[in-house]
Formats: sequence, structure tokens, C-alpha cells
Amino acid sequence: MDSSPHRVSDVMTRAVVAVGRKALFRDVVERMEGWQVSALPVLEGDGRVVGVVSEADLLPKEEFRDSDPDRVTQLRRLPDLAKAGAVCADELMSTPAVTVHADATLAEAARIMALRHIKRLPVVNAEGVLEGVVSRGDLLKVFLRTDNDLADEIRRDVVDPLFPAPVEPVHVMVTDGVVTLTGRVRDGARIPLAARMTRAVEGVVGVDCRLTTAGVG
Repeated sequence: MDSSPHRVSDVMTRAVVAVGRKALFRDVVERMEGWQVSALPVLEGDGRVVGVVSEADLLPKEEFRDSDPDRVTQLRRLPDLAKAGAVCADELMSTPAVTVHADATLAEAARIMALRHIKRLPVVNAEGVLEGVVSRGDLLKVFLRTDNDLADEIRRDVVDPLFPAPVEPVHVMVTDGVVTLTGRVRDGARIPLAARMTRAVEGVVGVDCRLTTAGVG
């Protein structure tokens, strides 16, 4: 991977299983089971994403299979009751689909997932055509970067620009994703910025900033 911030295109899955509007309930379940996914994009035309069918959309059929909900439940759970009677993806899907673009940062994708309480996001182009899918697991791939890779990026993109002429060399040590910065620098005002920028590098687990200014410690 190149320097941060990494984009959705760096980690997304490009081989994606999807269904059309007319896909039957059982077909949807079989595809989810066969591909071990919790949601499927629903496509129309030339591959434009029009909705998403998730496990949550399928569960009402089982939940209300042998129940006779009272009037209050009917009013409160009207969308779920409608899905309990659905037979195809067009009736099951949540729409409009929550999507993300390939050039979005991983932080942006993670924010969307957290706010919308979803596990997978279809990745679409400007026309809404499916390009891939990004999952929570995909976003965590950045934490598999090697310590050497992280250290190289921090030296190149944080230490060298902020401290071109340190009092003594700034050392970057990374162990299991935890970064330790040591050394003495001339401009102490930049130390908090260095810690903040280091923490923002994709894949960094934690930062121990021990930088000091000239004449201190």
C-alpha cells in the first residue's frame, strides 16, 4: 500500500455477488449462504445499484411466520410485516442503497458503516454502477501492514517534513503497530502535530511520543 490516507479502492472486494430485482426469496438466501455474505446489492439495467437485501430484511418472514401481531405491533412494525410477505428482492430490499465511492477514505467508509449500522457497503461509480463491495473486515486490513512499512511512511510523511533539521536524529520504532517517537527537535510546537499525524497513519495502533525540545531532558 502507498501512503495514507488509503482509499476504499485499496481494500474493496471486486468480485461481487449480486441479485436482480426479480430474484426470488430462496435464491437470495442461497446466494448469501453460498458466498458467506450478510447482504447483497440489488442491481438493474447496466449494473446500477438500486437497493440492498440484508439478513435483517429476510428475518421478518421467520419472525412473523406463526404470529398474529396486535394492532400496535402492526403499526409499529409495518415495514417488517410487509417484508414478511415478500417473495422477491424488489419487495425485500432496503432502498435507496447506502453506498460509497472507490475514492472515499477508509475513515469515511467506516463512519458510514457506524452511523448506518451496516456491515457491508456497495462501492459504486459516479453513475451508481457497482464496482465492488467493502466490508468491515476489509477496513481492518490496514492493521496488517508491517511495522517496517509503517515506520517508513512515518519517517517520510511525518518526521522529515516536520523536523528537517532536528537537534538529534528522530527515531521511529514500531512494534506490533505501536509507534514510539524519540529524539530532540528545535520546534516544540510541532511535537503534538507529529503525534497527531502519526496516529492518523492507516494501520497505526497507538503512539508513544517521547520527542523533546532542545535543552529539555
